[in-house]
Amino acid sequence: MILALVVFVGGLIGAPARYLIDSFVTGRYGSALPWGTLTVNVLGSAVLGLVMGAWSRGALPPTVLSLVGTGFCGALTTFSTFSTDTYKLLVAGSTGKALTNIAVNLVLGLAAVSLCFLLGAAIAD
Repeated sequence: MILALVVFVGGLIGAPARYLIDSFVTGRYGSALPWGTLTVNVLGSAVLGLVMGAWSRGALPPTVLSLVGTGFCGALTTFSTFSTDTYKLLVAGSTGKALTNIAVNLVLGLAAVSLCFLLGAAIAD
């Protein structure tokens, strides 16, 4: 029951953070590509990598992983919006932009989680 409450609290923080970050980035850089969605996905990957790296070294309890990983990052990041944004680009005939969106989300997300996992593990040692 405690873990469910911890996940809930993390989600309460992550969901409005997603909205605010996405709105800010889209307002600043436009919507030619879904920059706001990319930003929250890469940021969430980085945060989760950092926390998982520290957790893998025993530096964080499972409740922190649930709070930040499942709750906050789960609400911050968005696969469904990424998929919908990509679909909209495809339907609009912007195949190049759709493929760019897929590639950039995948490459930057994996890079962020990998680098931050290593950083989190190094900090915890």
